[in-house]
Amino acid sequence: MTRTIQTNQAIRITQRDIPPRATWVLQEAGVHPLLARLYAARGVRASAELDTRSAALLPPDQLKGATEAAHLLADAIAAKKRLLIVADYDCDGATACAVGLRALRMMGATVNYLVPDRFKLGYGLSLEVARLAAERQPDVVITVDNGIASIEGVAELKARGIATLITDHHLPGAELPAADVIVNPNQPGCTFPSKALAGVGVMFYVALALRAELRQRGAFAQSQEPNLASLLDLVALGTVADVVALDRNNRILVTQGLTRMRAGHMQAGVRALFTIAGREPARAATFDLGFMLGPRLNAAGRLADMSLGIEALSTDDTARAMNIAQELDAINRERRVIETDMKEDAELILASLEPADHASITLFDPDWHQGVIGILAGRVKEKFHRPTFAFARGVEGELKASGRSIPGLHLRDALDLVSKRVPGLLLRFGGHAAAAGLTLEEDRLTEFEEAFETVCRELISPSDLTRTLETDGPLESGYFSLEAVRLMQQEVWGQAFPAPLFNDTFEVIHQKLLKDKHLKLRLKKGHTQFEAIQFNFAGSAPNLIHAAFRLDINEWNGTQTVQLLLEHFEAA
Repeated sequence: MTRTIQTNQAIRITQRDIPPRATWVLQEAGVHPLLARLYAARGVRASAELDTRSAALLPPDQLKGATEAAHLLADAIAAKKRLLIVADYDCDGATACAVGLRALRMMGATVNYLVPDRFKLGYGLSLEVARLAAERQPDVVITVDNGIASIEGVAELKARGIATLITDHHLPGAELPAADVIVNPNQPGCTFPSKALAGVGVMFYVALALRAELRQRGAFAQSQEPNLASLLDLVALGTVADVVALDRNNRILVTQGLTRMRAGHMQAGVRALFTIAGREPARAATFDLGFMLGPRLNAAGRLADMSLGIEALSTDDTARAMNIAQELDAINRERRVIETDMKEDAELILASLEPADHASITLFDPDWHQGVIGILAGRVKEKFHRPTFAFARGVEGELKASGRSIPGLHLRDALDLVSKRVPGLLLRFGGHAAAAGLTLEEDRLTEFEEAFETVCRELISPSDLTRTLETDGPLESGYFSLEAVRLMQQEVWGQAFPAPLFNDTFEVIHQKLLKDKHLKLRLKKGHTQFEAIQFNFAGSAPNLIHAAFRLDINEWNGTQTVQLLLEHFEAA
């Protein structure tokens, strides 16, 4: 029997500061008044910051190592050397690999790829993966979305006379691998302003630098230059799916990619994923990339082999792309079933403790699937607003964990502190501020749980343990319209540049449960009524509510109406 744990975790609704002068400046520059207000609340102070043309991208020569990488690759292409890409097994890694394959082949390279089996070989250019790569007899190994911690793997390749180019965006440790070239905006000494580039963004920048180098060498004197803009659909997909901060540079990359998709210009695999997901490329938005296409690609790496996803993104055969997209969709459905079972197990575990008494949550079940623990950790983190690690069994007595954090705790830094305080506890770890992974011996799980809880209590302030919904305040009645919703949906929103969220007080004039788990409401404000829904909420609403909500378009029998998606409500 499914047991749903209802949390009474407090939620605080706040309102972003909306600087009036910045709003006015943007409006005077011709920005729509609603967008001007939303942008000003997200730190935009001038219309020039909204320039999303490709020409506004930061130049590749500002990215440390990009020029050296271009020299290395240009020399390899001229000498007809064999290149091998070692990819990661998530959507960012798959898109980065596809960008690398396509860009390098456009420029005359002989290139292939290898993606490790996450269940046998784990993450990154490990010693085992390096040996496997060497069997392919490459002259140059290029990592995408991994490699910054691959000390042993790089040393193994170097001993065999194989050059290495690391392209990554993860945070480095105290020691860097002795690679021929490292391109990573987060490496020491890199002054590239956009530290939030995804792995696919880093590989795209290397491709830009390589094209510039080949241009200087006269490689395109007798041929047309490669159109690297044709790869921006892949860059946008990987950037959004990896949930990196959408700073200005990343927003340009994503905007350019979405623009191409809406115009019908995309890889066969991307088009096939839109079709399988039942979404229209002409109306492509960041939601499609993050919640419809991305999960279908990620499912291959979680349950099967990410080479399936890479093939989907690198083939030009539309029939083959559609066949693979169908396989990915089936794998994703299987992933959902596994996730549901694991979520039920987690709720039974959580029933024995009160999350409010803890600063962190650590979960383990011997039957959990290693490929889905990251999703589970994210779901639990969202529900209880606690940094969460979910563990599954690996090999030879090891446990592998995937963690998700809350604002206020840098997860990788927290793990680094745990490793320093308890030397030898963590066999391996790495990640970002919001997500991280680790490996430890199964008999030391309790030791980790206690050490991580202690660190969290020290680093997280009590106020950070209360979930905050930061909103854009009330919305003027004239903007509860299809036009306003479409206007907002066309913009690029995401991590660190959140989608519009409003709050207001409404009268509840009707409510009912859909499928016993979604609360459907009819709300009233003044003389206007609104249809609203809160998904995965099986409770009831009082007569007067204060709600945090987003605007969406509900389509039924060919008719479109505005619908409020409630994030949270409380008695007004």
